[in-house]
Amino acid sequence: MATDSAADRRMIKIAMSAPYLERQEEQALAFAWRNNHDQEARNRIAMAHMRLVIALASRFRNFGLPFNDLLQEGYIGLLEAAARFEPEREVRFSTYAIWWIRASIQDYVLRNWSIVRGGTSSAQKALFFNLRRLRARIARGDSQLTSESVYLQIANALKVSTADVRNMDARLAAADVSLQAPVAGGGETGTSHIDLLASEAPLPDEEVTEMIDGERRREWLRRALTRLNEREMKIIRARRLTDSSSTLEELGADLGISKERVRQLENRALEKLRAALCEATPAFADLGT
Repeated sequence: MATDSAADRRMIKIAMSAPYLERQEEQALAFAWRNNHDQEARNRIAMAHMRLVIALASRFRNFGLPFNDLLQEGYIGLLEAAARFEPEREVRFSTYAIWWIRASIQDYVLRNWSIVRGGTSSAQKALFFNLRRLRARIARGDSQLTSESVYLQIANALKVSTADVRNMDARLAAADVSLQAPVAGGGETGTSHIDLLASEAPLPDEEVTEMIDGERRREWLRRALTRLNEREMKIIRARRLTDSSSTLEELGADLGISKERVRQLENRALEKLRAALCEATPAFADLGT
C-alpha cells in the first residue's frame, strides 16, 4: 500500500508540473495528432490535462477502490478524448475531455465496486453515483423526514421509481458475502447462505401437473388444426407455430395472393381454431384468438 501511495504521489507531482496549453498551442497539437498521427502531440495534450484526471478520480475515492486504478482509468478516458477531439469546433479540449474521463472512471467503478453487477442504464448509473449525495443534501434540509419520504424525493430528482432507490440503497449499504459462508449463529456445521436461497424450480407436483396439462393442450391443438384446409394450415404454421414467423408479404408471394387476402385467411383460420378449442373445453370460450 505504501508503494502505491508513493507511486500516486509521483504521478500527481509530474502531472501538476506539466505546463498548461494556450488555446492556439492546444489546437495546433490537436491538428498535428488528427492529421499526421503525431504521437508526441497527443501525449503533450494528455499530460497537460492530467490535473483534470486527478480531480475527477478524487471524487470517486469513497467507493473504496485503489486510487491508482482510478487514475489509470481516467487516463484511458483522456486518451480516448484526445483520439476523438475535433479542434475545428473551437471548443477547449478540457470541456470535451471531462465527459470521457468521467465515463471511463464510472464504468470502472461499476465493474469493480461489487461482484454483483448492477444496472447499466443511464438512470441506474445516475442513481448509483448520486444517491448518497442527494440523501445527505435532503437530510440537511429536513432531518425529520422518513426513509420513504427521502426515497420519494430522490426518485423524483433522478426520474426513477422509489423501488429502484430502495434497492440501490440496500445494495450500497451491504457488503458482498460469499454464498459458502455460514449464517451467523449457525455453528461450524450450520447452514450456509447458499442453503437459504429459494429455488426457482417448480415443485414436483407442479411439474407433473404442467406436464399433464401440456400434453392435454397439445392434443386439443392437434385436433383443432385438422379443421383447417391446406392453405390455412400453411398460413397458421408460418405465422403462429414457428420461432421466426413469415410476413404477410412473404406468404402472399408464396401463395400467389395479396397480403390482405393472407390476413383474411389467417383470421378465418384462427376463428376455426377458437371454435374447435371451445368445443374441446369450455375454458377456451373466454379467451381471445
